[in-house]
Amino acid sequence: MLSSVVRYGSEDNGNNLKVGWYKKGWQLQMTKYETIVTDLKKAITDGKIKPGGKLPSIRKVCDQFACSKVTAVKAFDLLENEHFIYSVPQSGHYLITKPPAAASESKDNVINFATLAPDEHLLPFADLQHCLSKAFDYYKKDLFSNVYGRGLPGLIQAVGKQLQDYQVFTAEQNIMITSGTQQAINILSGMPFPNGHNNVLIEQPTYFGAIQSLEMNKVKAIGIPRTKAGINFDELERLCRDGDIKFFYIIPRFHNPGGFSYSNHEKKQILKLAEKYDLYLVEDDYLADLEVDSKADPLFALDTSGRVIYLKSYSKVVVPGLRIAAVVLPPNLTATFENYKRWSDLNTSVLSQGTLEIYIRSHLYDVHTKRLKKIYRHRMGYLKQVTGNCSCDGLQWYIPSSGLVASLKIPSPFHIEGLIKKLKNKNVLLEDTAPCFLSSYLNPRFLRLSVSRVNDGQIKRGIALIDQETKINSEGI
Repeated sequence: MLSSVVRYGSEDNGNNLKVGWYKKGWQLQMTKYETIVTDLKKAITDGKIKPGGKLPSIRKVCDQFACSKVTAVKAFDLLENEHFIYSVPQSGHYLITKPPAAASESKDNVINFATLAPDEHLLPFADLQHCLSKAFDYYKKDLFSNVYGRGLPGLIQAVGKQLQDYQVFTAEQNIMITSGTQQAINILSGMPFPNGHNNVLIEQPTYFGAIQSLEMNKVKAIGIPRTKAGINFDELERLCRDGDIKFFYIIPRFHNPGGFSYSNHEKKQILKLAEKYDLYLVEDDYLADLEVDSKADPLFALDTSGRVIYLKSYSKVVVPGLRIAAVVLPPNLTATFENYKRWSDLNTSVLSQGTLEIYIRSHLYDVHTKRLKKIYRHRMGYLKQVTGNCSCDGLQWYIPSSGLVASLKIPSPFHIEGLIKKLKNKNVLLEDTAPCFLSSYLNPRFLRLSVSRVNDGQIKRGIALIDQETKINSEGI
């Protein structure tokens, strides 16, 4: 029923980290119980074990993996602690029948639609702790130097291979590792570009951190409105032509705070204008791992003129505390970016980089993100189902097929701050998107809803309270 994903010979590299050669690269040699856990997780995410279905018996696992009963029990205990399975005395272990989203259900009465922080119940703490320990063993000699300004060569290699799954193909010398995408945005905001232009174009609204970086670097930000219908391409061309734009910071899919995504046709139009008017595109692809549309390519994949700078975040799907991101640059920008990066922090944390490298190479990353994709697709689908029953006229919902962010436009009679305060008194937290706008583009009736930390029950109760409160206000009660 199950076949191990870890097949290799091993060797000791002198740093007590055993690695195995498998096809073109190496991967972490996991302990026997970790191998069992990884195989069972893969069978679950692949659908080979159905919700409510029985897992292989401990005896069968012992036979398949040539392990002791103690090892097999340890593997099952870990899966039970992570809310994948439950045990029935004298019967065996079964996959939890609730939708994956319900596995993180909390007893907390607060319904938090405001935060984009990952759901702590879904984070792979045990796996990361193991990878951190191995990274310390392997890279401990490198903790005494600052020689990896571009990033650890092993992580760059692993990321380069991983990016191919997102249709991002590039040479390793074009990849750099930063302390999160925030650092990358900050460096790009402050460094000069070959086009000699000075200003930065941003969508309105956009990620608040990008606005902050531009302000701190004293770079003029020019906004262009973006809604669920997209952007006005006539206005975009005018700004590209007359705005002295060095780059356009853009979130093509799962836009924050709107949740919108561009079509491939729209992406090609944007690329055409960038080439025509000699400007660059900084593509923040922070939720690439949650994409469910196999035909939705990043801007980078459609670029034929070297105009796209691609940002890959790991904060929303692994843990924010790693502070790791990958940046793919056009060759003519790598030297400048590396110089600015080196003298901003010398190098990104070696332990964080090593941990992520091992996590990716051991295929634990793939298993984890495949599970997350199912969970967040379910949550968005359920949110869409529930909002379809709202009775208040005038509420305009935008709910994507996956990702973390949906959005809500409130009718004009409502006072947004008052609505947020009233809902907070009912333990429903919403995000005021005012900081995501430049002052000249402020939209006072736009709310972001995150499904990062809410389960089905919380979604249902939270939307009912939003509907109730807006209906009360619309009736003048």
